[in-house]
Amino acid sequence: MSGGVDSAVAAARAVEAGHDVVGVHLALSRMPGTLRTGSRGCCTIEDSRDAWRACDVLGIPYYVWDFSERFKEDVVQDFIDEYAAGRTPNPCMRCNERIKFAALLEKAIALGFDAVCTGHYAKVIEDADGNRELHRAADWAKDQSYVLGVLTHEQLKHSMFPLADTPSKAEVRAEAERRGLSVANKPDSHDICFISDGDTRGWLAEKIEMTTGDIVDETGTKVGEHPGANAFTVGQRRGLKLGTPAADGKPRFVLEIRPKENKVVVGPEALLAIDEIRGIKVSWAGVPISEVATGEGFECHAQVRAHGDPVPAVAYVEAVEDESGVERAELVVTLNDPLRGVAPGQTVVLYQGSRVLGQATIDAARSLQRAAL
Repeated sequence: MSGGVDSAVAAARAVEAGHDVVGVHLALSRMPGTLRTGSRGCCTIEDSRDAWRACDVLGIPYYVWDFSERFKEDVVQDFIDEYAAGRTPNPCMRCNERIKFAALLEKAIALGFDAVCTGHYAKVIEDADGNRELHRAADWAKDQSYVLGVLTHEQLKHSMFPLADTPSKAEVRAEAERRGLSVANKPDSHDICFISDGDTRGWLAEKIEMTTGDIVDETGTKVGEHPGANAFTVGQRRGLKLGTPAADGKPRFVLEIRPKENKVVVGPEALLAIDEIRGIKVSWAGVPISEVATGEGFECHAQVRAHGDPVPAVAYVEAVEDESGVERAELVVTLNDPLRGVAPGQTVVLYQGSRVLGQATIDAARSLQRAAL
């Protein structure tokens, strides 16, 4: 129970379906003032009160479970470490992977519960053999299957998403109103909950040692200086403060972060187009399709942002050795249509139709146009 309208209606539907439901709110910070409030965050003191009021209306028990230390280590510190390494992490993805469907689910099962029920817009269905699959929600505009792409076959066995077939968010709000839930018109949460003022660069500057360095163009020519490479992200246009304008007078964008050299590489927008993605930390949402085991290529659609457009692609799994000689699986995705501004650290989620096949953390993104320079 996040304190929002989606989880409140999901709980109501679970009760109505005859399940024995307990409402649980996650305390993710020992200092709630460091989390965003109002429409800009989740899991704050005001959210816990909204969750309690919803449970009271539904007549179900309500508890607050403290996962603040786990959240600090697995989500917040991961966010810092990834930026320090020049990558662009997705903290909501990590929260689902390590908190809601790991720490929370583990505790729930240990206490005798069968499943974790949330207000995510996604669908779990069973195939002919009884294996569970993750699919997009009926309302593709609100679909959240991307951030659930990290769920494993075992986790899907214990996941429930009552909003799966709801045609629109407006219908959820109308239902909440009919049920007398005070959160019916509460604004949606967005952005990063643990950066209270929304200033990611300023927040990171307090956590990561920033050192001034060079901004170079795609040819390696210095065109400016930066206060710290870790504060930039691929695709960024604003805040570059370049001293040397581009020859064609057009804006330049961040193409690459090189933390070891403390350099930021910029160039024209066209060079943001990515044709191939290589991913690590591969996982499959349900039983993997047969091509995964054989290493054959398979057609799919690739999505690299929560609300990004999926593009047609061909993918395969390749066994490679890392720097220490340990073999690992890498997901190689060749895009039929280039994607703009793909950054290491982001997550690529693969689909076949509405089904989520699996995901990987992007380790490298290759541009054929840049390679030809």
